[in-house]
Amino acid sequence: MTRAGIIFIVICLISTCCNTGNKNAAVVERRSIVTCAERFLIEKKDGFTLLRIINPWQGAGNIEMSYYLVRRGSDLPAGTDSSDVIFVPVRKVVCMSVTHLAMISALDEINSVAAVSGSGLIYSESTRSYIEKNNIPDVGYEAGLNNELILKISPDLVMMYGIGGESTGYAEKLKELGIKVLFNADYLENEPVAKAEWIKLFGALYCKEMLADSLFRAEKQEYEAVCRITENSNNHPKVMLGLPFRDTWYISPGNSYVSRLISDAGGDYLWKDSKASVAMPLAHENVYSHALNADYWLNPGTAFSRSEILSVDPRFADLPCFIDNNVFNNTKRTNPTGGNDYWEEGAVHPHLILRDIAMILHPELFGDDDELYFYRKLE
Repeated sequence: MTRAGIIFIVICLISTCCNTGNKNAAVVERRSIVTCAERFLIEKKDGFTLLRIINPWQGAGNIEMSYYLVRRGSDLPAGTDSSDVIFVPVRKVVCMSVTHLAMISALDEINSVAAVSGSGLIYSESTRSYIEKNNIPDVGYEAGLNNELILKISPDLVMMYGIGGESTGYAEKLKELGIKVLFNADYLENEPVAKAEWIKLFGALYCKEMLADSLFRAEKQEYEAVCRITENSNNHPKVMLGLPFRDTWYISPGNSYVSRLISDAGGDYLWKDSKASVAMPLAHENVYSHALNADYWLNPGTAFSRSEILSVDPRFADLPCFIDNNVFNNTKRTNPTGGNDYWEEGAVHPHLILRDIAMILHPELFGDDDELYFYRKLE
């Protein structure tokens, strides 16, 4: 994922974990392998697997992309357009997001990665080592996408994530060159476990469905185990998120991924009652008045210290959560080039994020020797 993409997702991240959310009944009835995620479906058919990606970018509505996953050497399904066929297992992939790299790595298929986007933002040492040793190129992203290089690589698949409808324009250019493009919408899932279930998509692409399902089931159990630790807590600390950007505070709504994490961790998100499909742009003064009620402050942008926060607005020093030194950011596992494992391992193992937030909000429920994994208290 590019730096711009990460900034966008930090702003716009918008839950069949501990509490089942409302689903569209028609969509649920069509699902088979997929049980939690709402942005993709996998259906086993006679001789192929049907993969459907639903509303794959921010603001998309009533858009569904279908792909036919066909075993190498098998006949194409009758009446299918060859441009919609992906032969599996895939052997050569261009990967546009660090989240995708993490899931590929979890299935032990990192050797299939032929090119990446934003290589400096990769945290995993083993992945970085593979890229360096094998001279894996960086192909850029969107307007800066190097189509000529991708054509030279001749991958089985380019996996993209769509920030908006304009992403289809870049995808169409690749398709015109005969390159298969698949949109991955994992970052648009509203629930942490649902996002983790996208490993099943990779399982289908690499013909490792059983391994992917096993990894997902284990992760779901881990997540639910942390939920059980906090579910009986009578104390629900109030939580605020983020940091203003150019005098505007982009607030994650109450039906968002991060709001669900806070709720499952036993917290009370200040905007829990709001609902929106994108982050809500609010005036700085509006958010500041609400922030006076916060017990904890999480994810304050890219800040690594309290002084960086005060450089944005000195009045933050008067917030009770700041005075009480209850400001935490998910920057513990980062590297000098900008890689943050929160976006990699955190996508595959959201229970680690949940556990961190639960430990921050309810230290009394954990042992003295327990340490935060992704988060750190800002000094």
